[in-house]
Amino acid sequence: MGHSHALGGALVFAGAGPFLLPSLIGRPLSPGEVLLGTLLSAGAALLPDADHPDGTVAHLLGPVTRLLCRAVGKISGGHRHATHSLLFAAAATAGAALGVARLGRPFVLGLVLLLLFLALRALHLPAPGPGPAAWTTAAGLAALGAAATDRWLPGTGGWLPYAVGLGVLAHLLGDFLTRQGVPLFWPLRRRYEVVLIRRSGNGVETRLLVPLMTVATFVLLWFGAFSASLPTF
Repeated sequence: MGHSHALGGALVFAGAGPFLLPSLIGRPLSPGEVLLGTLLSAGAALLPDADHPDGTVAHLLGPVTRLLCRAVGKISGGHRHATHSLLFAAAATAGAALGVARLGRPFVLGLVLLLLFLALRALHLPAPGPGPAAWTTAAGLAALGAAATDRWLPGTGGWLPYAVGLGVLAHLLGDFLTRQGVPLFWPLRRRYEVVLIRRSGNGVETRLLVPLMTVATFVLLWFGAFSASLPTF
């Protein structure tokens, strides 16, 4: 489910981002960047489901995004086809990198706004539910997050594409654990799976995996962002 996918994206970035990205961008991430990256990967983890007309992405702008997701589903071959492959993960990462390189800061802030909004909605922060108040609150907080990024985190564009890629890979891993699996090497049709979750939203997912991923994310954030920044005496 969307909530689980978002948690998976957050977990993967919290675990890998602070250690992997410095070797790719040539500098360590600040605690603020680790926190932001965790949320951005949570949002990016929803992107593969842009092929589903009833997913979180489809409800972003009402009928407009539902039609767009229907189109993506038809072009990609349906749900869990092209957008659930390693090729899509590479394309999403490369597309974000190209946008950063060609369009600069406006693209970075626009993508931050979108991914933060998706993350807040999927994680049910700060207000769950489908009502206008919840959507407006999430949009307002996402806008504040983008403004804070512009003001205090000017280096976001250097690692943003990797946050997108990690989020997409987290989604693939999540669906790998369910029935039907994922066509990792699309356009080859073979699907790969290790079935731990036989039905989306079942007890294994909601009562076991979700709490474990939540705790693990906070633990990894502590070691990856907070503990290294604490003063020593």
